[in-house]
Amino acid sequence: MGSIHGAVCMPSRAMLMSGRSLYHVYDQLDSVATFPERMADDGYITFGTGKWHQSRESFARSFTQSRNILFSGMANHFALDIQQMNSEGEFSEKENRGFSTDLFADAAIDFIEDYAQADTSAPFLAYVSFSVPHDPRTPKPEFMREEENYAPLPDNFLPVHPFHNGWMTGRDEKLAGWPREPEVIRSQLTEYYGLIDHMDTRIGDILGALDVNGLRDDTIIIFSSDNGLAMGSHGLLGKQSLYEHSNRVPLIISGPGIPRGETDAFVMLYDLLPTLAEFTGFEVPDGVDGESLIGLLQGQQESIRNEIYTTYEDLHRSVRDERWKLIRYPRLDREQLFDLQSDPLEMNDLSGDPTFSSHADRLRARMEVYHVEFDDPHPLYVDSLDSEVFDYSNIVRSPDRWQPQWVIDTYFD
Repeated sequence: MGSIHGAVCMPSRAMLMSGRSLYHVYDQLDSVATFPERMADDGYITFGTGKWHQSRESFARSFTQSRNILFSGMANHFALDIQQMNSEGEFSEKENRGFSTDLFADAAIDFIEDYAQADTSAPFLAYVSFSVPHDPRTPKPEFMREEENYAPLPDNFLPVHPFHNGWMTGRDEKLAGWPREPEVIRSQLTEYYGLIDHMDTRIGDILGALDVNGLRDDTIIIFSSDNGLAMGSHGLLGKQSLYEHSNRVPLIISGPGIPRGETDAFVMLYDLLPTLAEFTGFEVPDGVDGESLIGLLQGQQESIRNEIYTTYEDLHRSVRDERWKLIRYPRLDREQLFDLQSDPLEMNDLSGDPTFSSHADRLRARMEVYHVEFDDPHPLYVDSLDSEVFDYSNIVRSPDRWQPQWVIDTYFD
């Protein structure tokens, strides 16, 4: 649905785990029930590995077993500060190890093998949270492809975003200079794809462990993510926008009782908790906003919702239906209107064309309804407006402490 700050993964994880929409959970899980917690209460062995970026207390409530936990928001993939949890829910001192993708995949595979050999009838949940492809964009060398023209620019590449959207100089955006140079973006895309290629390979290893241990046919597998990086689209690099390239994330659900197929239905991360509740039988906690996807997966219904409302900080708001999308920038009193049927890359803003004003009016009215329904605390209209001018000539770019020296040498002056 969006984020209340630049670390989009924190509220995304909170929504995923709680089944609540953004302003009903914000970015904290300390006072709400998680789906692993409910499944553990119902007798599941719940295993967690990877990035949590929430409190240790909420992790200990959620998982009965774990290995290689990353509590920080980001880290050098080659040298993570990971921790272990004992049977009493107590955590070890930090150990500095890497590579992140291998640490988490190996932990999941070890759990699967131990589970298969254990004398237990309890079902299991394994939550594997990779920290890639978050930067630093530093894949292992064997996953780098350097041949010419490997990483083409996105079709909606721009050197600079057309106006200052309020987040033009956030940390993610400073990982390359302005105007965006095509060769720099393609280089970073190659690194980005290398991280994804490695993750994809290790997910295959996890699925292979299920096969080898005779568990694949009895296991529901869900793959998703929390946000998409722009990587040059619209002149942006990060995930702090409401364009489709950052809103839309993968969702794949496979397993017993789920027929093969695809759907264009609008679903949200917070729909997964009620979906898992219907799969496994645990009671849905109070306050859940999501809808079960079981009927959709089994072909018994065609849609969950007709529109989607998304937000970012107090800077951006959007509503879209199957064809039309309106993005509002409250602090600029500016809007963009896109016909996603003819313009899926969102390059042709129709908001100034009176021919399409009825669509903007309709979606603006729906935005005002959703603003109330979702308890959005930020106004859609403000009295004091910010400037739309983006002057990057005097911006000083500096790397954060997680970037290795070769990234600094390559992308920073």
